[in-house]
Amino acid sequence: MKTPRSYLFVPGRMPDRFAKAAGSGADAIILDLEDAVGPEAKPEARGHVADWFGNGGAGLVRINGADTPWFEDDLAALASCDVSAVMVPKATPESLVAVAERLPGRALVALIETAEGLAALRRSVTCPGVTRLVFGNLDFGADTRIPGTGQVLDPARFEIVLASRLGGLVPPVDGVTPELKDGGLLKDEVARSRMLGFSAKLCIHPAQVAFTNDAFTPSEAEIDWASRVLSALSVASGSVVQVDGKMVDRPVIERARQVLADIGRAP
Repeated sequence: MKTPRSYLFVPGRMPDRFAKAAGSGADAIILDLEDAVGPEAKPEARGHVADWFGNGGAGLVRINGADTPWFEDDLAALASCDVSAVMVPKATPESLVAVAERLPGRALVALIETAEGLAALRRSVTCPGVTRLVFGNLDFGADTRIPGTGQVLDPARFEIVLASRLGGLVPPVDGVTPELKDGGLLKDEVARSRMLGFSAKLCIHPAQVAFTNDAFTPSEAEIDWASRVLSALSVASGSVVQVDGKMVDRPVIERARQVLADIGRAP
């Protein structure tokens, strides 16, 4: 299965939007029981989510945090649902272990959005079931009292990328771009995310999906370069080769292989 490039949030209290979100082109949808659902609507939202999966729907579910009064009820509801992946907010090793124990066999997506969560990353990536890290940039900025959610938080982004690699996980998912009408900002943020080592992004509106998918897909120029690198290597039979006037060494070869793997082409 191809690793998702885009994750689109949809409020768990709005079942009429589930199918629309699934048809938006997003690689995965996140049915949200947390921020997008008020306290009085949470029981109803759990029911809508259960119905969605009971009728063959797919996606992830973002539950409420372990420090909230809704955590246990969310876990109880999901225990009887055919949910394959759960997003754990404000993730720490302790909260991840708690979810893994209650929902065995589910993939856990750890949302890193607090100073505590960032400091414990090296332990979190070893927790049972954890498959991917996600940066919750808005909440992280609020928790650390850092104004701004973009480039100013790149040191935290680097730590998440590094921890993902050390934990043997797929590259992580960057946080949301809240400005819906600023296409230029979205373009800049996705480009920077990719350069930092992320391979996906959270989306809060369907209009962000297509661009996000395209931006995290290798371009034709990259694919052509990767193909020529591996072709030259094959012809050289172990000899030193150059492509585009540059020496081809092991890091270049690994990058070329990754580009082709990203599009599902065996290197």
